[in-house]
Amino acid sequence: MEKKAPLKRDPALRHLSHDHHHGLLLCWKIRQGFKLGIEPARMKNYCNWFWTSYLNPHFEEEEKVIFPILPEDNLLIKQALTEHKRLRKLFSSWENPEKTLGQIEEELEKHIRFEERILFPEIQEKATAEQLEAIAAHGNREKFVENGEDPFWVIAAI
Repeated sequence: MEKKAPLKRDPALRHLSHDHHHGLLLCWKIRQGFKLGIEPARMKNYCNWFWTSYLNPHFEEEEKVIFPILPEDNLLIKQALTEHKRLRKLFSSWENPEKTLGQIEEELEKHIRFEERILFPEIQEKATAEQLEAIAAHGNREKFVENGEDPFWVIAAI
């Protein structure tokens, strides 16, 4: 069986893939926090900052600029929107922070892998040059800047 070469990400979508990289790092930071026995409230504070500063604006950009490239009734778009809704709910409900952090870590990673491996290649294949230009225009924004107030995921030197 012949293996297909991976589809190279169109430059217009790369800023969104960079966002996804930072989302995967958030998942790793949560796992590190659990491994290091960090107080869930500290991880929650970081997650709230990440949500407000990066993830929610990322979701809004995808929903307004990227997703409309495919038909509204497309199953991949429906899945992505359902996952966005679920993640929005998780980032807004903190009754049990430890459980919520675990769910965010698991669901966000799964969602990002879906978008990178399945949804984005489909969008990239179907997008017109004009649509890709419109997407690229949204990529001219500030780069990710880490919140270094409480890097709970770093093992402190003893």
